[in-house]
Amino acid sequence: MRVALLLGLLWAALAGAAETMRIAVGPETGAAMVSGEALSCGDDLDDGEFVSLGKARITLRRSERGLTLDEAAIPGDAIRCRGQGALEVNGVKVQGDVVVLKGKRELVVVNVLPLEAYLQGVLGSEMPKSFPLEALKAQAIAARTYALNKKLEQYGQPFHLGSSVISQVYKGLAADDPRTREAIEATKGLVLTWQLQPIEAYFHASCGGRTESGAEALGRDLPYLQSVSCPCGKLPTSHWTVKVAPKELGAKAATLQVQGRSPTGRVRRVQVGPRSIDAVSFRERIGYMRLKSLDFEVAAQAKDGWVLKGHGFGHGAGLCQWGARVLADGGKDFRQILEHYYPGTELQTLYE
Repeated sequence: MRVALLLGLLWAALAGAAETMRIAVGPETGAAMVSGEALSCGDDLDDGEFVSLGKARITLRRSERGLTLDEAAIPGDAIRCRGQGALEVNGVKVQGDVVVLKGKRELVVVNVLPLEAYLQGVLGSEMPKSFPLEALKAQAIAARTYALNKKLEQYGQPFHLGSSVISQVYKGLAADDPRTREAIEATKGLVLTWQLQPIEAYFHASCGGRTESGAEALGRDLPYLQSVSCPCGKLPTSHWTVKVAPKELGAKAATLQVQGRSPTGRVRRVQVGPRSIDAVSFRERIGYMRLKSLDFEVAAQAKDGWVLKGHGFGHGAGLCQWGARVLADGGKDFRQILEHYYPGTELQTLYE
């Protein structure tokens, strides 16, 4: 019932005004330095009253009673700032407004901006700008859909998404580019849906030849996140090797063996010495950038460590970005790419 109600509210909002997102820019911070032309601040409301500050740079900090602006106490636990043009907050240049509010321990910095403007900071951060336009369009729709799904999930919360790889990588105007902007504008308002609801449109860099199901990769048993074949497995970028030293796994790590695999061959559990640990924790310990996926094997073992050989980069569920590139190079358009990686979904225009 709650999902249906929120979905109805979302559709009503989309029909009447530009959809906005609230994005936490970085982790909690001790100070928020905001700069921009003709700065003005007010309450955290879209239609609130904003007062000109007569300055182009301010520093906000947390105090026991609320916040301070350039060391002067201000009422309330949140303040919203805007300027003429872009703002810069803690070194990140953004569009829209900046909200600074009290977090659990320090300050939370939130960028409030239209969804399409948000995508300008995501698309070039998540997919190489040099990729074919049809692949960029597919990624733009996946990112838009993922954002709307998370907004429904976080309805009423101070922010909808973070800006790191845990959510969608968002770098503000630093990621803006004419090619990614073209892909966003060409797909404006297009969203992937399942039973009229924006789907959980997960994506990853490379699956290594076959995507993983949502149930295996993410614990999300969803009908549109099924394992499908992918042409990225033939690319050199899909293959990698890493050497792991015994000290990285603990003093008693005399052996390293794979204990179980998923139907697509990805590792589920490994035995490290006398211990059995799940593969996700193992990858986290080695480092996500080194052990790029769970599709690996122990290729060699010696006194100074183990050589692991693997395929792909990321969790493997949903859209494979390098696979999308190969499909686009082969003449597939964004609709065909999305149909391949999210089978059974529908493309709908939520707004124009």
